Amino acid sequence: MGLQGELEFLRDAGSGDPAICVNLKTLPKLARSRHSERMVSNSDSLPEEWAILASWLPANLDALAREHGFTRRARGLQDPSLWLRLILMHVGGGLSLKQTVARASELGLAQVSSVALFKRLLVAEPWLQSLTSHLLSRQRQSLGIWAPKWSGGVRVVDATEVLEPGATGSTWRIHYSLRLPEMLCDHYELTDSSKGEKLGRFAFKPKELVLADRGYSHRAGVAHVLNSGASVVVRWNHALFPLMGADGQPFEVLTEVRKLKVLEMAEWPVTFEHGGHRHEMRLCVCRKGHLATDRAMRKSLRKAQKNGTKPDKSSLELTEYILVLTSVPARLLSTRSVLETYRNRWQVELVFKRLKSLLGLGHVPKSNDASARAWMQAKILTSLLIERVLLESELFSPWGDSRGA
Repeated sequence: MGLQGELEFLRDAGSGDPAICVNLKTLPKLARSRHSERMVSNSDSLPEEWAILASWLPANLDALAREHGFTRRARGLQDPSLWLRLILMHVGGGLSLKQTVARASELGLAQVSSVALFKRLLVAEPWLQSLTSHLLSRQRQSLGIWAPKWSGGVRVVDATEVLEPGATGSTWRIHYSLRLPEMLCDHYELTDSSKGEKLGRFAFKPKELVLADRGYSHRAGVAHVLNSGASVVVRWNHALFPLMGADGQPFEVLTEVRKLKVLEMAEWPVTFEHGGHRHEMRLCVCRKGHLATDRAMRKSLRKAQKNGTKPDKSSLELTEYILVLTSVPARLLSTRSVLETYRNRWQVELVFKRLKSLLGLGHVPKSNDASARAWMQAKILTSLLIERVLLESELFSPWGDSRGA
């Protein structure tokens, strides 16, 4: 993937490696190329890369570290900037704790133990969240990140698989949720790869709006969200989530949606039963354009071929439509607004795709919830720094950042 060059930039900027100097104007090419090359120059540029990254962080970095309890002890390394560089080397570069402190020692950055770095990770999450919020406040418009307005807050749930490097080669699945628009990780759970995506893994609060993709389209999970007093917007999977019409009979979706013209939107009142309770929902549908339909159908056929199965005719025909299920009343979100809300979820993918690539690097923390959440938040921060590099790169002169902070 094209991520390698960007990660080398972050890791080497964090370490101050005198042998590495990445020309920032080349980073868009690095992001697209599988074979990105490291650019070498003289040691006079040693602090430049970190200085650029640091200019995008809060000016009161030290004060925030104290405020959030990151620097409380009077002994040992007290420079938050140095600790952040070590954390980025560990998380962004995929180095183990021992590799990180060894490299820091070799480069003359700091003399700390892997245990000391681990202990810092245990208390780093609130501080890293504040840095994430700062970056987002400056980048949201440029990144196009949707800033939803919902009284109880908005959460996006997702999961991704991580294949660890080295002899173990273990495959894990990380289940997490991000709070929008802050992009703060408020749930992290690690399971083996056999454990599926379920909304029941998460605890929801009343009045929250939960956004989820088709992998979470199960009656039990949606019922769990509704029983928590939250609302849901989820891509509907007809094969796993049977619905009933307003008359209590099975909902014949194809009979209804075939009436739609290309790009036309409509909705139908539907219900589902779970645990002896009937829940009222709305099925909001938009018929795709011809090109989008063709792409979706080819994707469905490729997936079926890969799994050694044959898709049924109904499934193939339904690839012509976007089908989104919601519990939000029409007085709060119109049909178009529901579909736009789900579509806007994918604006977050600008960061999600980078985040998922980063989550696939390095060994996953398994033994301590606090370090795991900090690890996850540092991954989010790293992904945002990379996006900032890519956004700013065309404005950099070949000899450095001529614009200041």
